[in-house]
Amino acid sequence: QAQAGWLQHDFGHLSVFSKSRWNHWVHKFVIGHLKGAPASWWNHLHFQHHAKPNCFRKDPDVNMHPLFFALGKTLSVELGVQKKKFMPYNHQHKYFFIIGPPALVPLYFQWYVFYFAVQRKQWVDLAWMLSFYIRFFLTYLPFLGVKGTLGLHLLVRFIESNWFVWVTQMNHIPMHIDYDKNVDWFSTQLQATCNVRQSLFNDWFSGHLNFQIEHHLFPTMPRHNYWK
Repeated sequence: QAQAGWLQHDFGHLSVFSKSRWNHWVHKFVIGHLKGAPASWWNHLHFQHHAKPNCFRKDPDVNMHPLFFALGKTLSVELGVQKKKFMPYNHQHKYFFIIGPPALVPLYFQWYVFYFAVQRKQWVDLAWMLSFYIRFFLTYLPFLGVKGTLGLHLLVRFIESNWFVWVTQMNHIPMHIDYDKNVDWFSTQLQATCNVRQSLFNDWFSGHLNFQIEHHLFPTMPRHNYWK
C-alpha cells in the first residue's frame, strides 16, 4: 500500500506517460482500485500543497496547527503571545508518536475520502474506491471472516499511516512554516523543502521523495532522475 502510494504520486504528477490523459487514467486505477481513495481528492489537496508549501491556511499538509501541534518558529511564537493553550505543546515531541503517524490514515483519511467523493459527486472515483473494498473483502473473507478481514485492513492502514507520515513530514516540517508572504515561487519551494540522505533504502522507502527539493522544483520529472 505504501509503495502504491508513491506510484500513484508519480501518475498524479503526470511524470510517467508522455500524454497527460494516460497518466490521469492510470492514476484513477492505482489510487482508486489499488488503494481505495479518490484521485480527485488527492489532486485537490496535493496541488494546493505544491502551490504554497508550508504556508499556513493555504497548504493542507500543515492544517494540524494549532489544533494538535505548534508548527514553525513564527507561528509558535504567535501562539505563545496570544496565550492560546490548545494542547500541551511543550510535550508535542512525545504525543506526536501517538496521534500523528498512527492515526492519520486509519482514523481520518478512511472516512474523509468517502465524504469528499460523495460531497463533490465524484461518482467515477467512488466506483473505483468501492472496487478496492469489494476485491479486498472477497479475497480475505473466506480465510479470515468479517472480524479478521476488518482487523487486517486496520493493521495495514495503521502501518501505512506511520510510513506515510514519516516520509511526508521529514522533508517539510523541519523547514520554514509561516503565513503566505507572497514571495516568488522558486523561493517558496526552496524554503519549505529539504532533502534526506540518499541510499538504496531511503530511495525505496520514500519513493525517491528524499529528493524533496528537486521534486518541488521539477514536479513532473520522473522520480528516478532526481539524483541527477
